[in-house]
Amino acid sequence: MTATATNPLENALDAFAQINWAHPSLWIAAGSIVFNPTMWNIVARNEYRNQSLTRLLGSPIRGCYLLAFAIFTLGLLRDYLFTVAMDHQPVTELLDHSFIKMYAVASMAVGNVLVLSSMFKLGITGTYLGDYFGILMEKRVTGFPFNLIENPMYFGSTLCFLGGALWRGSPAGLVLTAVVYLVYAIAVESFEGPFTAQIYARRDKLRSGKKE
Repeated sequence: MTATATNPLENALDAFAQINWAHPSLWIAAGSIVFNPTMWNIVARNEYRNQSLTRLLGSPIRGCYLLAFAIFTLGLLRDYLFTVAMDHQPVTELLDHSFIKMYAVASMAVGNVLVLSSMFKLGITGTYLGDYFGILMEKRVTGFPFNLIENPMYFGSTLCFLGGALWRGSPAGLVLTAVVYLVYAIAVESFEGPFTAQIYARRDKLRSGKKE
């Protein structure tokens, strides 16, 4: 019997042990993954408190669109750096199987559907933190894909990274995907989720006060 058949865990550990942790592209990609949500949360919270972009551009819509452009552009750069990092890392035969490739394609397809359908439902201002600019939605979006999962855009994005890493057979790509998942989880649970809920709670309180 081959070593792969008898020691799958050992072979998996060997594959991750081959990652070149010293290569700068790996850390640059990881830094980009961490930087993006950190940046947009800092900018958005500053906007909520000080209206910096609104004052600069004369309109909350224009401010939100500028932030949307920055987030989208930095997202493209992050994806490019993710690919470059995998280009400089070894691949493993453990992931060189047809069913892994099929899963990779399915992961990327589902991920893109979740991301694109989320953007379609929310629109630009709903997708790119318009509520921090005072551009609030009248009611919570509950249709697809929000009826399936709480944060479909972040989950879908993570699936796209996972699919790319599996398609390349890249252990380093899987590590970076784990970083993506962790960063998004922290952003949602510790920052965006509670703060957004606070914004809408304040709006509802003001509305109820006016009715009284």
